[in-house]
Amino acid sequence: MLLNSVVLILQEILEAALLVSVLMAFTRVINLRVYWLAGGIGLGCIGSLILSLNMVTISEWFDYVGQEVVNASLQFAITLVLALLTLLYSLKTPATLKWLPFCMTLAVACSLTREGSEIFIYIEGVLSQPPHIRPTLTGSGIGAGIGISVGVLLYYGLLGLPRHWIIYSCLLLLAIIAGNMSAQAAVLLIQADWLSSSIVLWNSSNWLPENSIPGHLLYALIGYEATPSLLQGLAYGAGILSVIMAWSLGRICSKATP
Repeated sequence: MLLNSVVLILQEILEAALLVSVLMAFTRVINLRVYWLAGGIGLGCIGSLILSLNMVTISEWFDYVGQEVVNASLQFAITLVLALLTLLYSLKTPATLKWLPFCMTLAVACSLTREGSEIFIYIEGVLSQPPHIRPTLTGSGIGAGIGISVGVLLYYGLLGLPRHWIIYSCLLLLAIIAGNMSAQAAVLLIQADWLSSSIVLWNSSNWLPENSIPGHLLYALIGYEATPSLLQGLAYGAGILSVIMAWSLGRICSKATP
């Protein structure tokens, strides 16, 4: 139970910590204040609590696939916000740059709402089983500590790069996060039968199973799946391209503006 708690909480925390660390490094290098972080964390905590407390009702929406649809919507929202953030930054005008903190707040809030609700639901389920409370809470604390530590290391690691490499590294990581969110959303919509299943691209479960510790960590970091479907792969690519195309479009428009 202890190890399961460590892995599960670490997986949830890592996804949010990766996003927060990249956005904080991005904020630091473009000389913005980090007040948006407090708003994102506050809204995310409130959202995750509301979502977890109403999950039974939400699960009955849309012919009992409400949980999948709501979580997929949050993940698609993160992808769109990251693409918008990239576009606004690449335009480099005072009117667009002032909206960056709002986009960062929204992205963090959506991420914490989803990840936090999963944690709340897990902890709530364990509290009804007294023998498992202590190892679960201990494992959850360890997992959260590791996840936050990885985020801190990533943040300082990014800041240690030359300035122009920080920007490009952050954009690359944001693109990967967007791809991960889109792919996970596609999987949820397939589970809800809102999207049709498709052929499996490959099967790597023999050498790196999804339920292994490395598999869980890679899932949180890059959205690893041992048996990804074609539709999932397309969604992953679309998420990455949305950020890259937003950056390219903004650069083209900024150069065209006299």
